[in-house]
Amino acid sequence: MKATFKVMIPMLIAFCSCTAIAQDQYYKKAEQTLQIIDKLYAVNDGKFLYRENYPYDEKYSASYLGGGVNENKTNPYSYLWPFSGSLSAYTVLLEKENDSAVKKQIDQRILPGLEQYFDTRDPYAYASYVKFAPQSDRFYDDNIWLGIDFLDLYLHTDQQSYLKKAEEIWRFVESGWDDKLGGGIYWMEQKKESKNTCSNAPAVVYLMKLYEATKSNQYLDKAKQLYQWTKSNLQDPEDKTYWDNIKLDGKIDKAKYPYNTGQMIQAATLLYKHTANKNYLKDAQETAEGGYKYFFDASKTIQSEGKSYPTLKRSDSWFIAVMLRGYVELYDVDKNSVYLDTFRANLQYAWVNMRDKDGLFSKDWSGKKQESENKKWLLDQFAIAEMFARISKL
Repeated sequence: MKATFKVMIPMLIAFCSCTAIAQDQYYKKAEQTLQIIDKLYAVNDGKFLYRENYPYDEKYSASYLGGGVNENKTNPYSYLWPFSGSLSAYTVLLEKENDSAVKKQIDQRILPGLEQYFDTRDPYAYASYVKFAPQSDRFYDDNIWLGIDFLDLYLHTDQQSYLKKAEEIWRFVESGWDDKLGGGIYWMEQKKESKNTCSNAPAVVYLMKLYEATKSNQYLDKAKQLYQWTKSNLQDPEDKTYWDNIKLDGKIDKAKYPYNTGQMIQAATLLYKHTANKNYLKDAQETAEGGYKYFFDASKTIQSEGKSYPTLKRSDSWFIAVMLRGYVELYDVDKNSVYLDTFRANLQYAWVNMRDKDGLFSKDWSGKKQESENKKWLLDQFAIAEMFARISKL
């Protein structure tokens, strides 16, 4: 027994060392990607902002604004949504290493840039474009993503200014909640025409983090209510994934995007963590399996460490990054590594096959359409950095 024990100790140490080295490589890839973003997208005019695309195209038209008034104007800066990816990526990086330089980047570079979008219409929130341009629409989901990041920062640092900002943003988000369709939060403040999974699923995550930060049952109660509304109105009962939105006339847009399903995985898992209600865990696991089958292509595989893994289907990489958040949350509970092993394999493949000569990533996870993309979107790049940073924490 003693001889066997002496052999096992160095083997265990070697395994742990290899794992640590692998995780460190993911962290360095996240750092390197963020450095490239700052080099190619940052606007050096003292406002701490970014371009929307690289190479810069002043005639860029944002298709994701739902007909917003600024959509077809010349935009020297990115819209809020792509900019917000910076806060998400750097927050995860800070959670991993607690590097003072990363904290400084958040407080002295990212947050001052974010304030260029701050809008003082009551209730206060962040507008879709910079405040020194003509007034722009405000989106509930844009603000929810920011609120979640501020709560993650607070939960990691215990810095009260982050919690105060998260609570301020929540007041705006809650103003988008009414009784039409039996509840739910709208997508856009100025055009209350639909209630979307992207403004309701992450709102549950937001509420659960508010509950964790404050221990106020009002947030937990609202999270349960909103979770049930989203599940009842927007879940596909066949595979447990989630549709995009429901219009006020009751018509459902059945498009499916990775982030919607991923956020409901995270929402259900957080509810399980704080209530011990196993129905939430069952929901999370069923939706995770449905998402795995729907958003990965089993007919196209990649090899990693002698195993085959399905390839992520083409999508905006940020949608995939937000989906990953849900699978990471679930892994923390059930330790089923299948899903995260697949994400790792895809990220390893992306590093080798999806980057162009500038070090920027394409959208095509097969690695085949890299050269046909003549512009690279800012948010895709932040999303890849976030994913590498998040995987490095595991």
